[in-house]
Amino acid sequence: MIELTINGLKLSVEKGTTLLEAARFLGFPIPTLCHMDGLTPYGACRLCVVEIGEGARARLVSSCTYPAEDGLKIRTASSRVMKARKMILELLLASCPQSKTIQDLASAYEVRQQRFKQEYETCILCGLCVRMCEEQMMAKAIGFRGRGEHRSIGTPFDVQSDVCRLCGGCMYVCPACQLRCTYTEPEKAICGGCANLSPPCLEKEQFDDMMCYMKPCVACEIRKD
Repeated sequence: MIELTINGLKLSVEKGTTLLEAARFLGFPIPTLCHMDGLTPYGACRLCVVEIGEGARARLVSSCTYPAEDGLKIRTASSRVMKARKMILELLLASCPQSKTIQDLASAYEVRQQRFKQEYETCILCGLCVRMCEEQMMAKAIGFRGRGEHRSIGTPFDVQSDVCRLCGGCMYVCPACQLRCTYTEPEKAICGGCANLSPPCLEKEQFDDMMCYMKPCVACEIRKD
């Protein structure tokens, strides 16, 4: 067994367990867009970043692909982690501002302003649809093609696949297919109108290693006299 510490709590896990699995076992929420149980970890969206190590040697890693190591110390909601997640969400929102999933995550992480140019892409290259088609549907009807800015998802040579069963699994898992708003003004890019958000309960300046991770926030339900 491997022993590690997550947010100050010691935990023993089996070899091969990822940091995401270990953190969720203890109930610590970590957002993801490219991860889904039953599919191979991919580490594309980077939303699941956590901070490992201490002091100057501390660094951010993707928890869905990083294996648990003996003696490792992990923080899932430090100020550095929260800042990185907010930046990633801003970039994803700029790429795909109409995604309901991304809008809700941005609202939950208090992203209130769109600072980057909106591109209105229809794909964030999370790879969920490719892995779903290959690993769950056993079809391999779609895949990645091209590199860099020309990278996209589709069928080989853009020819209709003869192995696609039109099951709809790719659309079911796609975070960009769940569209909501069509705002074109940057100050209105984040809707959040349908999101069920909880008010902040902590003075965040006082907490560096750990922000509030409880969902729903129990402290907000405590009545102060």
